[in-house]
Amino acid sequence: MSSTGSHRAPTLAVIGGGQLARMMAQPAIALGLPLRLLAEAEGVSAAQVIPDQLVGDHTDLPTLRRVTEGAAVVTFDHEHVPTDHLHALEADGVAVRPGPDALVHAQDKAVMRRRLAELDVPCPRNAVVTTTEEVADFGLPCVLKTTRGGYDGKGVWVVRALDEAGVAFAAAAAAGVEVLAEELVDFRRELSALVARSPSGQAAAYPVVASTQLDGICHEVVAPAPDLSPALAGQAQEIALRIAGALDVTGILAVELFETTDGRILVNELAMRPHNTGHWSQDGAVTSQFENHLRAVMDLPLGSPAPRERWTVMVNILGGPTDTGRLYDGLPHAMARDPQLRVHFYGKDLRPGRKVGHVNAYGDDLDDCLERARHAAAWFRGDLGNESE
Repeated sequence: MSSTGSHRAPTLAVIGGGQLARMMAQPAIALGLPLRLLAEAEGVSAAQVIPDQLVGDHTDLPTLRRVTEGAAVVTFDHEHVPTDHLHALEADGVAVRPGPDALVHAQDKAVMRRRLAELDVPCPRNAVVTTTEEVADFGLPCVLKTTRGGYDGKGVWVVRALDEAGVAFAAAAAAGVEVLAEELVDFRRELSALVARSPSGQAAAYPVVASTQLDGICHEVVAPAPDLSPALAGQAQEIALRIAGALDVTGILAVELFETTDGRILVNELAMRPHNTGHWSQDGAVTSQFENHLRAVMDLPLGSPAPRERWTVMVNILGGPTDTGRLYDGLPHAMARDPQLRVHFYGKDLRPGRKVGHVNAYGDDLDDCLERARHAAAWFRGDLGNESE
């Protein structure tokens, strides 16, 4: 590198002010990478830690052009920016990562299912349906999903009788989207395979993890997935790497999977951004998913995804039925009880069921890690009353 060149890294614009953008800030500081944020409102999670920011609407193209002006690359905290706007930013000369042709597979479930079928990726049986009669022809029970806009259990309905299908069609009609029917999979557990991929084609695969859901929200992650056969773990990583390459994904790709009771794996969802099932990597991997996302979108060499410890357990901190959860006031108890515990808060107001933080516990004993992480998360939620140990 010439000594007369600029020593300042190119600016990375981040669309969306949630906790994923917030957690990109820490590795960005270490890498000397300037971030510019488009936040949906004043004081949202990422806006508290990224000073270069604009408040505006991610569906407004002039606003997107303002936040990306002078930026070399734009990436995302969420997947809801209209595809046409992303093509317009590309035409302006901004590197959109992941690109719109890749991102549409995380935005539209019907598009995703069609493409995965072309790639011969194992998926639940599925079909786009337009009437309750077509739902009946597909077969009950089944799962109905809006093709766009759903997340954290929203836009998803388990339908066991035809008269339950109406709510899905009403929601889809209101949003101007389609309805996708999928078989109700008999699964043992949910898995997640995360990979990072750069524009140069370098890729890194994290250990396959097991996740549990609570009311449609990721609640707990164990890395690596306990008692997962090496064959299935390898197949899951191969599927994730194949999808990332075929769709030309840049950044983190999370492939959510079902492990069926008869020993198969099926792809459930795709996410093209840092993902809740990768939060364990902040403390449990050599390179976190957030740092590798930044490295990937800036086309830097990727860091090792290898685990630092035999086990890492992540448990989300959710807002409880009241606002009595302690959060910061709970730190003295949590830290004194477990000096190795790692706590991550998102700077969000407490609301029932809202993700406001997570804890990571790591070590050689899985049961010990589970107990430590669960206790801390319950304490912050206020579920344990005033007990102390």
